[in-house]
Parts: sequence; C-alpha cells; structure tokens
Amino acid sequence: MRTLRIGNASGFYGDRFDAMREMLTGGELDVLTGDYLAELTMLILGRERLKDPGAGYARTFLRQLEECLGLAHERGVKVVANAGGLNPAGLADAVRELAARLGLPVRVAHVEGDDLTAAHPGALAAHAYLGGFGIAACLRAGADVVVTGRVTDAALVTGPAAAHFGWTPTDHDRLARAVVAGHVLECGTQATGGNYVFFTDHDVRRLHHPGFPLAEIDEDGTAVITKHPGCGGLVDIGTVTAQLLYETGGARYAGPDVTARLDTVRLSQEGPDRVRIEGVRGEAPPPTLKVGLNRLGGFRNEVTFVLTGLDIEAKAGLVRQQMTNAMAKSPPKDVRWDLVRTDRPDAPTEETASALLRLVVRDPDQRVVGRALSGAAVELALASYPGFHVLTPPGKGAPYGVFEDVYVPHGAVDHVAVLHDGSRIPVAPAHETVVLDALPEPPLPEPPPNGPRKRAPLGLVAGARSGDKGGNANVGVWTRTDDAWRWLAHELTVDRFRQLIPESAQLNVTRHVLPNLRALNFVVESILGEGVAAQHRFDPQAKALGEWLRSRHLDIPEALL
Repeated sequence: MRTLRIGNASGFYGDRFDAMREMLTGGELDVLTGDYLAELTMLILGRERLKDPGAGYARTFLRQLEECLGLAHERGVKVVANAGGLNPAGLADAVRELAARLGLPVRVAHVEGDDLTAAHPGALAAHAYLGGFGIAACLRAGADVVVTGRVTDAALVTGPAAAHFGWTPTDHDRLARAVVAGHVLECGTQATGGNYVFFTDHDVRRLHHPGFPLAEIDEDGTAVITKHPGCGGLVDIGTVTAQLLYETGGARYAGPDVTARLDTVRLSQEGPDRVRIEGVRGEAPPPTLKVGLNRLGGFRNEVTFVLTGLDIEAKAGLVRQQMTNAMAKSPPKDVRWDLVRTDRPDAPTEETASALLRLVVRDPDQRVVGRALSGAAVELALASYPGFHVLTPPGKGAPYGVFEDVYVPHGAVDHVAVLHDGSRIPVAPAHETVVLDALPEPPLPEPPPNGPRKRAPLGLVAGARSGDKGGNANVGVWTRTDDAWRWLAHELTVDRFRQLIPESAQLNVTRHVLPNLRALNFVVESILGEGVAAQHRFDPQAKALGEWLRSRHLDIPEALL
C-alpha cells in the first residue's frame, strides 16, 4: 500500500496558531494531527468546565479550523486531534456547526470513554490514556475530522496508520514503529530543531521559524521523519534522537496498544532533512491503562525579595526571620525559601549587583497564603534590610493543582468511536497483554584508553533533553560519536549524576542504557513534587534540567574536546 504522510500542527495548547495552515499549504499530506493536551492542560480545562459545563475543550483548535477546514476538505486531508480534552462530544458538535456554517460536507466523529472522573471522588478530572483504535474506527467509517479526549500522544499517529494499512491489535511490530514515529511528531518543532542543544552547529537563521514535522510511514510501520520543503528548521539524527528521549523512561515504552522497545530503534540520515527510523520491535501492551488524576491541591502565593550589594546572606537571614515571625500565628502548611545568587562583586549595574530571595507558600486555606502573606511582606517595607524592595507585591493566593498517576484494567474503560451519524462502535480492550519486567542493562562498550583529561562542561561532548512525567523528571543524554559514547557510558553513572545534580542526591535515580542511540536516560523520581501544576521548583517541568547537567564540569578526555 502507498506510503502514508502524517503531519503535526500542534505540540501543546497554545502552540503556533498558523501551523495548521502552514502544514496544509506547504506540501503533500494525508493526515494532519494536533496534540493539545498536557498534564497541566487537563487541569486548566477542568477549571474551565467548573465555570461552564459546555467548556472543557481547546477552543484554539476550533478557531484554526475556521480558517483551515475548507483547505483540508479541498486537499483531502483528514484531521485528527485530541483537542476534545474533557469534552470531545462538545467539540465534535461545534465542528459540525462550523462545517455547516461554511457549507462544507465534512463528516465529524469523536472518541470517548477516557473520562473516569465519576469513579474517582475528589478529582477535578480523571482520564485514562486510550490507544489509537478508536481513532482508526472513526476513519475507517469515513470520518474527515476526528476529535478525541485523552489518548496517548502517539495514538494520533497509530490510529490513522492502523486505519490506512488495516493493522490489527496483534501487529505489535508495526504498531510499535508507528508509536515511535508518533512520539517524534507529538511535540511539533522539537523534532525540527526547536529547543535543540547543538543549534549553533547549524545556520541559526533556519531556526527562526522552524516548520512542523511529518512522518512518511510504510506498510510495515517503518517511517521517515521529515518536513515540508522550503520551511525553516532542520531534521537530522540529533534532533530526532533528542525528541525520542524526551519524557521517556526505560527501554520499554509502554502504551495501551503496544509496548515499543526503544532499545531496538535505529536511525539513519537518508538525505537532507530526512531521518529513517527502522528496526523497532514491539511487545504486547501491559495489562493496565494509565489514568491521570488532576485535583486541586490548595492555594499558593509567592514573593521575591531583591537583595542588593553587600551582606547578601545576612540580609536574606534577616527578612527570612522577620517573615517567619510574622506568619507564626497561622503558619502555611508548606514554606519554601530559595536564595538565587545572581549578584556579582563590583557590578556595573544595579541588576547585576542584586540577588533574589524567593518565598513560596502553600496551604489548603487561601487566607493563610493570601492576605496574611501579603500583609507581612508589605509591612516590612520600612522595617527590614537596607535597600528593601520586591519584584512584585504578593497577591491574594492562587489555586494550584496536583497530578497523580493511577492504573486500571483495560476493561475498566468504555472505549467508543462515535460516528458522524451518531452510531457508536465499541473498541475492544487489548486481549493480549504482558506484565513488563525490567530489562537487564545491555553490555557497555569497551571503555576508552587512558589519556590526558581536561576539566570541561559535559555539554561539549554530549547533548541532553529533559522533561516531566507527573512528579518525576527524565534527562536523556546522548553523544554524536562512538568514541564519546564509550566514555559517557562508563563515566555518567547514577552516582556521578547525583554529584552533578545535587538536588537528586536523596532521590531515587534510575539509569537506562540505549546503545543504538548512544544514549543514557535518567529518571529522577519525585523531583517535581506533585507535578507541574504544583510548581514545586524553579523549573517546574524540568525543561532545563538537561541544560544544567550539560553545564556541569567533568574530567573529559582531551581527545574528545
């Protein structure tokens, strides 16, 4: 069967608005996907639905379709997106109304069954991660637009591929290859040079407006990652490797349709802006589905004190004690202080002579973190350290969310494809599942010979990309040469990682080795507290954790520098 060309036009709710038009007009496509749902997005949509039961979906998607639905229809491009969020039926109705207003004979279907909120009292939203066969059922029945709620990001690719090629749930290798391609596409321009560590190796002008990625998928699931001709950005083994490592764990990448073996992935540069992904093996999925629980955790507030000039530590100690005393009558449940030494001696500007002292408080009671905190901070304006001022005055306190993973059997969800005529097609749960055991660490390459070494940043020889999964973070680290890989595989152990990232010293850190990618993947448990919405740390989604790691110094063989 002919190659299937699947493009992506959104990596998150708020991504480039014009990307849908750019992808539809930039070149050939069969299917255009959009990923709008992150863990934080589900919380945001849940709060919107509290105010308006008809809300709960990504309204940006509807506005994009107003401009582009005619284009997609004219060019025969199917549109598949998880923009339905918490209300896929509501979004499907809105798309039908839009199509009727535009005079377009577009068939709209949606997928439902992910919403398990009723079974989890206290949750603002509880949604299972569904696979791609509901999407496939919609497309096989003739849908032109398919909207879903919570599905796995890769399901936006596995569903259309299964529909096009006639795959069944037991086609594990084919499905796994589509999962890997879908994982590369899901974050949009991160596969085409966005957020790429070695951007200075390329013409930076190409990255001013990178194009979105697409995958050319063959009947056996093998894929080529590329982009439309003439658009910005780049696709090479490095950009694809970085995205492959993003927000993953071990060598087994488990999902509701299949478990993809990342340790079997092989990449090759097929031509300019063309990377072939092949060799991927698949296994039966695990017996349970992941469910993301979002709930309101309480209220938070923060204030940042500016400390300028001399005696920074003493000034920080004084205001910290004053604030602690002021909050003593009704202390917040959680109090966190961070002193950020951005100051430098004999600074030429006031900004560079200043350090920042950040106070974050959390409590179930908004009053405890609201007026009590703001009053205490404001009242110190003339009674604290010399040069007292704050970046912005604290407000009344804002609600924050908590994300948690739980797992349910496949049969606990009522996965259904709802077609344009209202008929419903039930999607059977996976009948072949396997409990996933940890894989043994593969053999490491021979260590490099001894030779002179130089103290230098890790990032001179290795790339990295990091991200969040609930309260955990992952940091994928890879090299571009075999010699650097031989050194990295032996040097960057868990103990060394903990030394370089002291924040992880008391946390559970697991290292996974992926020799085919010349990569190590570290999973750091609980470093993000209760997830991104809780804003537990300075970088709440661990987006720059990999860049911090690359900036740390090691004794590196001079031959690699």
